[in-house]
Amino acid sequence: MLNFHCKKLQGAMSLVLIALIFSGCGFKLRGNYLLAPELQTLVVSSVDKHGELTRFLKEHLTLNQVTLLKASSEKVPEIRVLKDTLDRRTLSVFPNGQVAEYELIYTVRYQLLLVERELQEFSFELNRDYLNDPDIALAKSRELALIVKEIRQEAASKILRDLASIKL
Repeated sequence: MLNFHCKKLQGAMSLVLIALIFSGCGFKLRGNYLLAPELQTLVVSSVDKHGELTRFLKEHLTLNQVTLLKASSEKVPEIRVLKDTLDRRTLSVFPNGQVAEYELIYTVRYQLLLVERELQEFSFELNRDYLNDPDIALAKSRELALIVKEIRQEAASKILRDLASIKL
């Protein structure tokens, strides 16, 4: 019986130790972002209304219990996605001259219009390396599409983190 209690205590102590290690290094679970009450209702507008970034941004906002309005209003803050571009830069080439590796550069510019406040502009870049193999072009094109989708998901999360850091 004593052995059972020791194992139970040892298990509990292990959990406490793991929790202390994670909290000591700054680890936090991602999920809901604490947005200012003024940002709990928003209008999202974009140059590309049906674009993937706009769709992901709206999904992230909705998951964080933000009410999205369809029409712009002077009394409701608005996020305007001005530009999102994907560029690539050659990082390395094969001996035959074909590109072996690219760096994908995803740039986003957006504005936040707050009620009776100055317009705020934001921009950021996200980078990913992409290995190119001309022998398996179909698989590589699918991989590229997945990487671009992941970058856009990360961009939507970055916008949400930016909104959460705004103190009103």
